[in-house]
Amino acid sequence: MTKQESAQENQQAEAQAVDEHQQADAEAAADESEATQAETLTQEADERLAELELALATAEQRADEANDRAVRAVAEMENIRRRAAQEVDKAHKFALEKFANELLTTVDNLERALQIAADAEDVNANFLEGIELTYKGLQSTLNKFGVEAVGEEGEVFNPELHQAMSMQAVEGKDSNTILAVMQKGYTLSGRLLRPAMVMVVKN
Repeated sequence: MTKQESAQENQQAEAQAVDEHQQADAEAAADESEATQAETLTQEADERLAELELALATAEQRADEANDRAVRAVAEMENIRRRAAQEVDKAHKFALEKFANELLTTVDNLERALQIAADAEDVNANFLEGIELTYKGLQSTLNKFGVEAVGEEGEVFNPELHQAMSMQAVEGKDSNTILAVMQKGYTLSGRLLRPAMVMVVKN
């Protein structure tokens, strides 16, 4: 092999080495570019995921708040409905309170008339019967609308229903029992209209 041929081979080898080196550099650059692009895509995906998670958390919070408001609104409506029903029921029960109180005076007067007639020696039977029928009819009407008499002799004294006008020691009777009723008391649907005025045994 001549020197000229040897030089040509060396030049070809060097050229091939340069080409291979350039190709390797190009491949490395391409790999680096792909890695950078992949890293960018991953970063963008992470950012998008974070945005979606934040949006989801916000939506869940708003949904919880809306649900809470709805539950409170339903509870408030139920409370309003229950209060209204109670007010209507109370109005039905006690609408007659004033009227019933006015009628009690008439009942008292009829009871006094019956007592006077019972103590009198000469009373017209028809007149007495008329008073008794009027008294019974009025009592029946009051009972029909929930007005009930309270206070009977022999009952245990109850300060919520009875008003003690006097106390008296009586042998053979238990303490704190009603000895006499001076004026009957009345309730309207369980609510006290007026207490019974009574004399109470105190031994």
